[in-house]
Amino acid sequence: MTYLITGATGDVGSRVVERLLQCGDRPRVFVREEKKARSRFGDRVEVFVGDLSDPTSLRAALEGVQALFLVNTGPQIPVQDEGAAKVAKARGVKHLVKLSSMDVEQGLAIGRWHERGEAAIRASGIPFTFVQPTGFMSNLLAWAPSIKAEGVIRSSTGDGRRAFIHSDDIAAVATRVLTTREYDGESLPITGPEALSYAEVTVKLGAAIGRQLTFQPISDEEARQRYAATGASSLETEAHVSLWRAIREGRLGNITDNIERILGRKPIAMDQWAIENRAAFADEI
Repeated sequence: MTYLITGATGDVGSRVVERLLQCGDRPRVFVREEKKARSRFGDRVEVFVGDLSDPTSLRAALEGVQALFLVNTGPQIPVQDEGAAKVAKARGVKHLVKLSSMDVEQGLAIGRWHERGEAAIRASGIPFTFVQPTGFMSNLLAWAPSIKAEGVIRSSTGDGRRAFIHSDDIAAVATRVLTTREYDGESLPITGPEALSYAEVTVKLGAAIGRQLTFQPISDEEARQRYAATGASSLETEAHVSLWRAIREGRLGNITDNIERILGRKPIAMDQWAIENRAAFADEI
């Protein structure tokens, strides 16, 4: 099997590449920067430089490929998913695995983008599997500056809960789906082992770094202003504000058993992730 991994230097994609390497495969990676890919993987992979917005570059990378791992982000997800599916189908790819989102169930802005992308992939006729994780634990690294500077975590999620998932679990499921073909045509919502409020996550991070942290609820408007200040577009900002509101309203706290069903083990807990990443939240450990 020849695999093409998009998003190969990102959080999940890089872990999928490493798992394929451990299995004895030499995957192809589709990246914007060859230097970054070589720095990460050396000569253990085939590197193709391009962009999902450029069908010509993707067409070249898919020559002789049997399975594609597709990673897309942002408002362009539906268009780029559709384009990738069409190119992959024309190139004879046998299986497309899309990193989607469990939020498709709610039809929220970010979930809606993935929902439209999934629909385009279905319409293309290519065999597919959709891996649908809940919120990534790794997204919590965005709190590092405020934790270091103030010992404070701010969020508009109130008492709402989220069953955050470890990126290793996402990558493990994606790799299994890619390499076994046991889940063709399925949508696989995956979560961590427990639904936690952001206040509870705050306590766990504090325990990991040995510091008492404070969770501070904020309004949607303050959340909007803070996220927009990062340079995000208005579309991305509103998408995140609606996501946090849905968490606050208790709409995104579901837990599934798919990690255990697919991998034969429990999903990784927040406590372990906090310990693994405690250096990011503290000046000295």
